[in-house]
Order: sequence, then C-alpha cells, then structure tokens
Amino acid sequence: MTEEPKQEQDHGADNEFEREPVPEKARLGLKSFVGMYAGEHCAGTELMIGPLFVACGVGAFDVLAGLFVGNLLAVLSWMFLCAPIAVKARLTLYYQLEKICGRNLVTLYNLANGIMFCFLAGSMITVSATAVGVWFKFPMPALTDVYPNSVGWVLGVLVVGAVISVVAAYGYKMVSRFANIAAPWMVLVFLVFGIVGVSQFVEASGSTVAEMGGIWGLANEIWKGGEPLPGQIKFTFWHVAFFAWFCNMAMHVGMSDLTVFRFARKSWYAVASGAGMYVGHFMAWLCASVLYALQLRLTPENTDVLPGPMAYKACGIAGLVCVIIAGWTTANPTIYRAGLAFQAIVPKVSRFKVTLLTGAIATIAGMFPLIAMKLLGFVAIYGMILMPMGAVVFVDFWFMKKLGLKNGYAEEVGTSFNWAAGLTWFLTLGTCVYLVKFAGVQIFFVSLPGWFVAAILYIVLSKILQKKEVSS
Repeated sequence: MTEEPKQEQDHGADNEFEREPVPEKARLGLKSFVGMYAGEHCAGTELMIGPLFVACGVGAFDVLAGLFVGNLLAVLSWMFLCAPIAVKARLTLYYQLEKICGRNLVTLYNLANGIMFCFLAGSMITVSATAVGVWFKFPMPALTDVYPNSVGWVLGVLVVGAVISVVAAYGYKMVSRFANIAAPWMVLVFLVFGIVGVSQFVEASGSTVAEMGGIWGLANEIWKGGEPLPGQIKFTFWHVAFFAWFCNMAMHVGMSDLTVFRFARKSWYAVASGAGMYVGHFMAWLCASVLYALQLRLTPENTDVLPGPMAYKACGIAGLVCVIIAGWTTANPTIYRAGLAFQAIVPKVSRFKVTLLTGAIATIAGMFPLIAMKLLGFVAIYGMILMPMGAVVFVDFWFMKKLGLKNGYAEEVGTSFNWAAGLTWFLTLGTCVYLVKFAGVQIFFVSLPGWFVAAILYIVLSKILQKKEVSS
C-alpha cells in the first residue's frame, strides 16, 4: 500500500487539504515520491507473494518476463491514468468521488475500502507473527490451513496486532516516522535474502553454477515450473504479468493515489512508482521466492509458506527482525487508512478509537491464515472491487463535458447518491463475478475487461439519468 508523502514544513504539517485543491506552496518534488514508493512497496506483502509464485509452479522465463512487463504496465498506469487527473484537480479521491457520486454512495465505498484494508492488514499481521513463532516455537499454519491451528498462534497474532494498532492509532506522523526509519534497512535485508538464498541453493544442489548451465540454468532450477502445490493454481507469464500490473489496481487504475499525486508538481513524477515496482515488486518478490525454493530443495515435504522460518534460515535474527518490521510497516499505514475510511462513516467517534477498533478487526482477520495463504487471489479481488469507481472518475474527468453531460453530477444537482455511478459499480462487479463463476475467466484477468464495462456503463447510465432529469 502507499502513504501520502510528507508535506513541506512551511505550510503546516497538519493541513492535509482534504476538501480543497493542494496549493502551489505545498507541492512536492520528484524525490519525495521516489523514497515513498521504494519504501512502501518493499514490505510485508513481498514475503508472502514471492513464495506463492513458486508454490504456483511458475517457470523462470514466466516469472522474470512477467514481472518486468507487469510492473512496467503498473508504472504506466500511474503515469497516464492516475497522475494527470491528480495534478489537474489536486483533490483527494474521496472528495472527488463525493462530488461525482454523492455523500451516501461515498460512504458505501468507504465501507468496502475499509473492510478490504482490514483484511490486507490482517495478512501482514500474519507475516509478522510467523517471526514471533520462531522465537516462541508455537505451531504455525500450513499452506492449506484456513483456521488458527494453535493457542500460541492466536496469542502471537494478538500481541503483534495490538502493538501495530496502537502505533496506527497515534496517527499518520507516527506511522510515517516508523516507516521512514525502517524502509532503507529493509530493502538491503531483502537483497541479502536473495544473495544468501541463491548461495545456499547452489550449495544444497551439490553443483556449481557452471554445472547447472550458468545463471539461466540456476534460474530454471529455482523457478522450475511444473505442477502447482495443492490448493494453488498454475501460474504462467500472463498470470504473473497481470498480477504485477493489477496487484495495486486500487491505487492506479482505481485512482486511490489521486490522494498522493495531488501533491506532485508534475504528472510525470508518477515515474517514481517504478522505484516501488522494481525494488519491491521485482527484486523483493524474486528474493523472497528464492527463500521458498531453497526450503523446498532442502525439505521437499515442507510446503509451508512461513516468512519467519524462511528468513531465519537465511539471515538469522536479522531476518526475523526484518520479517516483523516488514509486516509492521505495511500493516501500520493500512490500518491507519482503514480507520480514516471508517471514521468518515461515523465522524462523531474519535479517529483514535475508530483506528483501535479497526486494528482489532484486522488482528482477528490475521488469526485466520487463509487470507495470507491466498494473498494472490485476495489482492486481485481487492482491486476488482474498487476498480469500477476508478473508471467512473476517469470518465467523469475527461469525457462527460465532451459528451454534453454534467461532470461532478452529485455536487451539480445536490444529490447524495448518484444512481448512474452506483449502478455502474454494482453492475460491473456483477459482470466480473459472472465471468469468473460461469465463463471460466480467472480472477487475475477479469478486471481489465471490467474497467471498460464500467466506463461504458457510466456513460450510458449517465445519459439516461441526466436525460430523464431534463425531461422532468
């Protein structure tokens, strides 16, 4: 997930410009975004996603080429879909949606967004708890587990979740300070994971790199393809490319990072997202997957995807500390953002209390390993749910006036629920579910056609709604 960049001191750190365009004095340079994306996308999720690629039986060419292409498409989506709107309107996603959709529909969106954030944060609490399990030696969940499998696991998740929730409840400054301190060190530890993992893999193979056929032969030994492990689906180049592209769909295609890039002086600063994609979603995923490939090479019967034990075997205590902090730095801003989404629904309740309750929900979710063990599919679902509103924002900003229709419809007519936007969201999700359930389209591929469905629906439904308004 991503956070908003820190604002410059001369305009007041507490002014987030939630309901006004960001003024010129508050705008930021490229460097602010490079550091933010590199840190936020090299975190706890990477320790689960990398191993799951290996569990899905991906081959060397498919994972390397797929990650290169998919991450490039993600960067281009930030640059050409999200950032241009952000620097022209300079409004948060939530305020833009309120203008388009109305207060009640945005409240429904916030509820969906908050729940998804809670589940994502829960999976990161799961990641950190696997490191605690190494220290306290309690039984931890297997790749196919759905429910908690020991009292120790429940208590470990509870303690980790409580600490993370308290930090998040103290606000964005505390979250940002913690992440900025930890992120540079974590990038280096991920790199060490890969180097040490490759070295130990070669040693365990009993051959030299030359005897394996060079670097490419070694890569084919690490990501050797074949059948996926039980409970996983077979990954190809297309699965990897689409997953890398759409794992942050909510942020770029779904327009959540309008909130981030409204601070950018130029729209091309979105190229900074490449620091996150190629440090986190390329290097870190590959390094994490090496650790799991090493585990399978040493103990083929051990198919558990547990970042804590894998990191400990590679880097000892430093590996465990990295796992704890990696999960922490992802869960902290995620719980913080979920708390903000929920507080928008119950504004009379303090943000501190709402965030603590949000953390409690995320902690309970983290006790159930199903979310983390199925993280590839969950992230795809998350993007799919929020994607239609991104299409609504895109169409509303660029095309409504050109088509002779009102943009910012809810603000224009004073309604609290824009039915054209609401039906677009619901019907698009229904179409996507139909494609998955009855047309055999896998969840990783459904959001691309879904975006075009949403864009067309919003135009058609807006024409019907606004024509009816004129005739009445």
